Amino acid sequence: MSVHQAVVIGCGGQGQAHANGYAREERARLTAVCDPVPSRAEDLASKYPGVHALTDAVATLREYRPEIVSICTPTALHPMLVEAAIKAGARAIHCEKPMAQTYGEARRMHEMAMRAGTILTICHQRRFEVWYRTTRDMIREKTIGELVSMEAYTSNLLDMGTHWFDLLLFFVNDRKADWVMGQIDGSANREAFGVPVETNALSFVHWPDGVTATLLTGRAPQTPVLNKLCPRGFVIHGEQGRIEMDWPKFVVHRFGQPDLTPEIGRVDAVAASISDLIDCLENGSEPELASVRALHATELIFATYESSRRRSRIILPLEIDDSPFLSGLRDGMWMPQGPVESAYG
Repeated sequence: MSVHQAVVIGCGGQGQAHANGYAREERARLTAVCDPVPSRAEDLASKYPGVHALTDAVATLREYRPEIVSICTPTALHPMLVEAAIKAGARAIHCEKPMAQTYGEARRMHEMAMRAGTILTICHQRRFEVWYRTTRDMIREKTIGELVSMEAYTSNLLDMGTHWFDLLLFFVNDRKADWVMGQIDGSANREAFGVPVETNALSFVHWPDGVTATLLTGRAPQTPVLNKLCPRGFVIHGEQGRIEMDWPKFVVHRFGQPDLTPEIGRVDAVAASISDLIDCLENGSEPELASVRALHATELIFATYESSRRRSRIILPLEIDDSPFLSGLRDGMWMPQGPVESAYG
């Protein structure tokens, strides 16, 4: 059995989750962790025997030449670190979401990995959670009849919305949408891991077969919290019923039949994503979290921003390089007021 050397860059919460995933996988060996804050790197390294703590990401990649690199840093650093990992000879890169601050950067990350023959995955780990796999399977099995439309709500488009758009694509078996129409408000200063995000947004996505999805983002007071227990969830509408998911609620309403309340177990989804990546590294198949799929979710984020900028429907594929929201902030299209607040508060 081959054992693949791995390095984790970024030792915050998700870096810890990735390190734990490698520790649980017998086909991987974590050799080093890196964070610009020495105490964070040292604290994470101390939890695993023989793991070294470093503070310079590029130097770490050059010194250890890992087969697998996890990038768990703020979003702005993702493109540079993906490029550095490729140059260091990494065979696989597992990068945290969102892909990048702009659509052009995200596209170039994917293209750079494709040219180098490096596997690039984006950690949309929720695809491995039983909750969402059960929903996908029920849609496939037509438990609520033919799929008609989907509703979703979460805190922001860029950081959490990337998960939600990815899951909407997961539910339709990764079929590409053909157009997006959206509107965003930028009246409050909100950030997600250092990147400005909208105050609230409404995105409408259409697929060629007529299926649609609506994603609402925001938090009180700008947007009402739709669910007091969990500010994120889904309602899936079929011809014969609907699925409602907002933790801890999971109910399947079937017209004229008793409701279903499936028992939903829990898994370590990040660890599952790492195991899937190693499977694909060894057998040459496409990972569940392949960057080409993540790029489709990313396209929906920036298409929503672009629709608001243009005041029109956006026909896909999207052909821009920037982030229309960041460009709009710079150009005075949106003029947020007040102190900077977390997009999750």
